[in-house]
Amino acid sequence: MNTETTTNSSHPQIKHILAVMSGKGGVGKSITAALLAAGLRRTGWQVGLLDADVTGASIPKLFGIHQPPLQDGTGGILPVMTHGGIKIISVNLLLEREDDAVIWRGPLISKMIQQFWDDVIWGPLDALIVDLPPGTSDAALTVLRNLPITGVIIVTTPQDLADMIVRKAANMTRQVNKPILGVVENMSYARCPHCGERFELFGISHADALAAEFGAPFLGAMGLEQDLAQAGDAGKLETYQSADFAPILAAILEHLAA
Repeated sequence: MNTETTTNSSHPQIKHILAVMSGKGGVGKSITAALLAAGLRRTGWQVGLLDADVTGASIPKLFGIHQPPLQDGTGGILPVMTHGGIKIISVNLLLEREDDAVIWRGPLISKMIQQFWDDVIWGPLDALIVDLPPGTSDAALTVLRNLPITGVIIVTTPQDLADMIVRKAANMTRQVNKPILGVVENMSYARCPHCGERFELFGISHADALAAEFGAPFLGAMGLEQDLAQAGDAGKLETYQSADFAPILAAILEHLAA
């Protein structure tokens, strides 16, 4: 595998490449990547979303798209467009059934991610969002080393166990000299459906301290939202606007502008 950091010469019309990373599965990384893509698109940005979680791809389901990508006359791959105009590529769009298992070893997964970068005709984009898989092995390393990443957004949850594993991901980004754009805490709280009282289901938040530890801003916290989960399951996440995510999106836009 080529581990040299490349330039953006193959896609000079992409302004920002943002990797969404957690190190740990099940913390809402893909939801965060999808909300970011949809939020940026609503501001008028041209947005692409690369699903690098090859063995656990979920992005197409969140957006309710199933059609396979097409090829142009030169052999390039055309990303699939969502209803709102987000360009998406994912291994799930290449499978006969979305629940087919992708049983590949690391080098083949890395090769697929590299093809998603090299062979997909992204065209002019204000931002390409890359949904990284959990862990710090081949797939994440391929993205961080071989793509000209603008910044990494770290997603965590309040549990100490999640903090410990997310620190591994944050340390990885530092070791490959990629900037951490900020930290997002998911599942930060829940509200009682009867009285509206807010309570910390998974314990006290440490996300601001985690962000400070790595010299990155704390972008904000998201609570558990039943409507968000239902929108994702129905393939309608693109139309869902999370009140919790709005200030996170604003903070990301501010940091990119700076």
